[in-house]
Amino acid sequence: MKSIKNTFFAAAISGLAASITATGAHAEKTVNFAQVAAFEGPAAALGTGMKQGILAAFEEANRNGGVNGYKLTLETMDDGYEPDRSVSQVKKVIADEKYLALIGPVGTPTTKATQPLATKAGMPFIGPFTGAGFLRDASYGNVFNVRATYAAETEAWIKHLVDDQGMKNIAILYQDDGFGRVGLAGVQEALDRRGMTLVAEGTYTRNTTAVKTALLELRTAKPDAVVMVGAYKPIAEFIKLSKRLKFEPQFVNISFVGSKALAAELGPDGDGVIISQVVPFPWDASQPIVAEYQAALKAVDASAEPGFVSLEGYMVGRLAIEALKKAGPEMTRADYVKAFSEIETLDFGGATLSFGAGDNQGMDSVFMTKITADGSFAPIDG
Repeated sequence: MKSIKNTFFAAAISGLAASITATGAHAEKTVNFAQVAAFEGPAAALGTGMKQGILAAFEEANRNGGVNGYKLTLETMDDGYEPDRSVSQVKKVIADEKYLALIGPVGTPTTKATQPLATKAGMPFIGPFTGAGFLRDASYGNVFNVRATYAAETEAWIKHLVDDQGMKNIAILYQDDGFGRVGLAGVQEALDRRGMTLVAEGTYTRNTTAVKTALLELRTAKPDAVVMVGAYKPIAEFIKLSKRLKFEPQFVNISFVGSKALAAELGPDGDGVIISQVVPFPWDASQPIVAEYQAALKAVDASAEPGFVSLEGYMVGRLAIEALKKAGPEMTRADYVKAFSEIETLDFGGATLSFGAGDNQGMDSVFMTKITADGSFAPIDG
């Protein structure tokens, strides 16, 4: 199948996801990726941050001549962090053979709805921004994760709060959907291993900031800490309301929250809020991966500031590039999926991704950080 419109030629033969754009005597070959994620609404900063990082990696490769003679492109599509919208967009991407792969999707409920479609179609599904366990099923064959699981993050929370700080009473606020319930299960399991249970639970509805009822319920339990599984806008609303009511336990958040966006929303109320992370510290340029990321980010947008989400996007982009190198010049979807199976270890200098038989998750590390009084971040030692 070949369509011709003015100077654009789309090659879509046996899943070949490449195009040739002619300008005068010059022809440029491109390989095209699609990102279906949240770019509007309470989770918009997450889709935007992932896009920033992926583009930084892609443009870095393009400045060095591309991959196998191809330049890399990224097209983004907004799903508003809603499963139905995500399904609609992903179906369009799968049907349009100009796209080689889906990259950087955001969220558990959206990926829960779209991963089966991508798997059935043999569409590579790269670097989802979620730690949901179901995506770690390597038998799917087409899903490739960078980050640690939510179970690893929640275990790190409870270790810090209970084992290290000696806290006894832990409550939880979670988004009332698949994402929130995964986090809830992880916390319950981590506490159960220590012979403990939650003292209170509160929920809110996805894509809202309706947290007041949950706040009033949790406050009555007088917890030492409230662990939180949600997006930055409702979480920020909860913390700000809590502080106005003089309810000030230790607040602990999951990486999905979007650290920079949360800090910006909280302002002075953010001081001391803990967030678990799944990538290295984005301001530690002594680590080669961070120094390369910072340079690549600035090359795309001189005003861009480093952050955990865009660093994760950059690492996802770098993983996609490494697989492209192995896929060869044809770059069909099937060849690209096979290329991922040939990757065992990627040493990015300060971050190592390891894959193998039955293992489609590159990293297992979790890093604890806190927001400081000036809105920046500091690692929590240990």
